[in-house]
Amino acid sequence: MRYTITHRTLYQYSSGVTLCHNEARLLPKETPWQLCRPSQIRIRPRPALSDERLDFFGNRVLYFAIQDVHHRLEVTVVTEVRVLDERPLHETSPSPPWEQASQMLWEDPDPEIIEARLFVLDSPFIAVGPTFREYAEPSFPPGRPLLEAVADLNRRIYQDFKYDPHFTTVATPLDEVLRERRGVCQDFAHLGIACLRGLGLAARYVSGYLETLPPPGQPRLIGADASHAWLAVYVPGIGWAEFDPTNDCMPKTQHVTLAWGRDYGDVAPLTGVMTGGGSHSLKVSVDVAPVAEALAVKKFKPAANQAGTLES
Repeated sequence: MRYTITHRTLYQYSSGVTLCHNEARLLPKETPWQLCRPSQIRIRPRPALSDERLDFFGNRVLYFAIQDVHHRLEVTVVTEVRVLDERPLHETSPSPPWEQASQMLWEDPDPEIIEARLFVLDSPFIAVGPTFREYAEPSFPPGRPLLEAVADLNRRIYQDFKYDPHFTTVATPLDEVLRERRGVCQDFAHLGIACLRGLGLAARYVSGYLETLPPPGQPRLIGADASHAWLAVYVPGIGWAEFDPTNDCMPKTQHVTLAWGRDYGDVAPLTGVMTGGGSHSLKVSVDVAPVAEALAVKKFKPAANQAGTLES
């Protein structure tokens, strides 16, 4: 599948902002299963400085600074992405027993496994406690293959928790999500990661987009798509396998990868500091528009690792 993804962010301030420095993680990743064209980036007011870099996790980060007084900040990023049919791993792919995978993370000297150990530790949004391990344990009987066990945990989160966009915010403690059995995709990804880390397994947070299909006979709603989140678990010696607990599936062509890290804090779409501004309002809209595959095959060329065009 090929998509044109449009992500718009609008901040409006009650008083003038005299200076701001920002980092945007809105440029999709190049992966073995995802190819990207250069992004078209529009920032208003036009920044005085801008640059792209890769962060610690290999995510593309756009830095920009605005030095003129402004009462609104609008950031629009448009990217064409082609998502291939298959991810490397599936629920039925061979995997070691989960206890063996946990043991290998701490004993195997392989550099890739050593690097994955970071994702076993606590992170700012995910503090592992005994309640998360207890919730996970029914899915992890002794000797069960890792991918089969994670798929069962993924399914249980989907069945046990209610999607409720009005219940949580970024600041809602994960303990409260587990206790009340409700939240949004960000919460369910954090919950799954906490459960896996509680068992000594490496798990990371993945941010991206999900194409939402309209009911039969109804047109797509522009901007109806939203940012999405899921998780990935590390299978020692094999690689990372992704799971989406919000939809009880393993991501395929409808999932577009944006960035990954320890938790949401590592991949927040837009962060920064500013002088002035007072109170503010925020509006975000995302549109994931599919493009005919025939055109994608004929015309698509992957991008170099660059942000693309910065428009005035």
